[in-house]
Amino acid sequence: MGYARTFTVALLGLSGHVVEVEADIGQTLPAFVLLGLPDSSLKESRERIRSAAKNSGVPLVPRKLTVNLSPAGLPKAGTAFDLAIVVAAIQAAGQARPTDRCVFLAETGLDGSLRPVQGVYPAVSAAVAAGHRVVVVARENRAEAELVHGAEVHGFDALADVLRWCGAEDARLRWPAHRRVLEPAVQKARARPDLCDVLGQEQGRWALEIAAAGGHHLAMFGPPGSGKTMLAERLPSILPALDESASQEVTSIHSVGVPDVRLNQLMTEPPWEAPHHTSSASAIVGGGSGLPWPGAISRAHHGVLFLDEAPEFRRGVLDALRQPLESGWITLNRAQGSAKYPARFQLVLAANPCPCGRSLSVGEVCSCAPREKRSYLGRLSGPLMDRIDLQLRVPKLSWAEISQGQVPETSDIVAGRVAHARARARERLARWGLSCNAEVRGSQLRNELRLPASVLGGLRRLQERGQISLRGCHRIERVAWTLADLDDAESPRQEHIDAAIGLRTGVGCSA
Repeated sequence: MGYARTFTVALLGLSGHVVEVEADIGQTLPAFVLLGLPDSSLKESRERIRSAAKNSGVPLVPRKLTVNLSPAGLPKAGTAFDLAIVVAAIQAAGQARPTDRCVFLAETGLDGSLRPVQGVYPAVSAAVAAGHRVVVVARENRAEAELVHGAEVHGFDALADVLRWCGAEDARLRWPAHRRVLEPAVQKARARPDLCDVLGQEQGRWALEIAAAGGHHLAMFGPPGSGKTMLAERLPSILPALDESASQEVTSIHSVGVPDVRLNQLMTEPPWEAPHHTSSASAIVGGGSGLPWPGAISRAHHGVLFLDEAPEFRRGVLDALRQPLESGWITLNRAQGSAKYPARFQLVLAANPCPCGRSLSVGEVCSCAPREKRSYLGRLSGPLMDRIDLQLRVPKLSWAEISQGQVPETSDIVAGRVAHARARARERLARWGLSCNAEVRGSQLRNELRLPASVLGGLRRLQERGQISLRGCHRIERVAWTLADLDDAESPRQEHIDAAIGLRTGVGCSA
């Protein structure tokens, strides 16, 4: 009886930490001791491992088995440790050859089958970065693991396959009675709605283009049926594709935070999240029991978070968005550990003007009392709305306005202008490591990107009268820079500042 070790990976947020799994077999009565801060799901692995080893033809030896997960002070959760533990136990008994620096990531079934786990992409990335290039996973996770450059991936259906790969004797091995026949995983491209479906609403289409070109947050207020949701759903169709760094971040988040996802390629399209208004704070910002998991704001990283019927969300949920909107990160602290997730998303809000929705409709009578109106929109707090760059009304169009309007532009045409504006901004902001105008800091607007006093005169007067906060002034300047990029101007002019003020305060202005 002896000692063996294997390796696996523990995830804290998106950060992977290589864990050394040590197995020692003693001479005392049978027992299975698991050390190293395991959570309840990991403690249950002892019985899964016993059954998996027995049903694979290599039962654990009837002696005391001590398994230590090192570093012992690192919290560990989930079922991805199963395979590393059972292989270490069988190697310690001398029933399989040692595996040098190989990382094992899979859950075991009672029949000895291997089952996929979440978070394979960031886990394999961490393993390769730490010098562990050889990775063993369940076959369903193989395509996802192979997305990591430099990884040598082996995908197996059953523990018996892994043991044979480790040099165990074939005559003793047993495979599950019902071996799965897997079809190759194929990710179907999601058909995205096109902007040409939106008739009329020129102001809304213009605001959507500005939001896409500068990465700005957007709020739309209008009666039911005016097209707010249609506009919001078409924002991803005009956003540029993710670059390599953003693609890797988004893929890691969805590998960890989306249950049963099986990735076979890096995600290159901006993600879209539209949670229901009954969602809890944990569902939106992340959390849960045990180690915290990413919420909708992290799954929308480098994409769009759309809150339809925004005033119907609980106010505490909406106000929880304020800090991530500024920092682009969310740190979740729980009793078993903390995790930090990226959350740099574009927020799009849609709201009716009142509970009945008719206060802005021409020819319709609103039945809401003034107090009801104030209470309804009052759920969107001032500090939250102060962080929204573009705030506009979306009116309900008449039959004549819809039927006599021009043929709308397609998303591809608008996306071309957006890409050109983004390229101009990226070239200007490259020295600070920024990619769009929404990321520009106030210190840069006051120094290197400072505009002439003659251009900022009207904005200064609004701020002095207390109509706009200093944060609001900075956001108006950022929108003005985006308007200048769309117009191929070297820097914002007076008309760009005026248009940005109108788009923020709701005062009408023409495109």
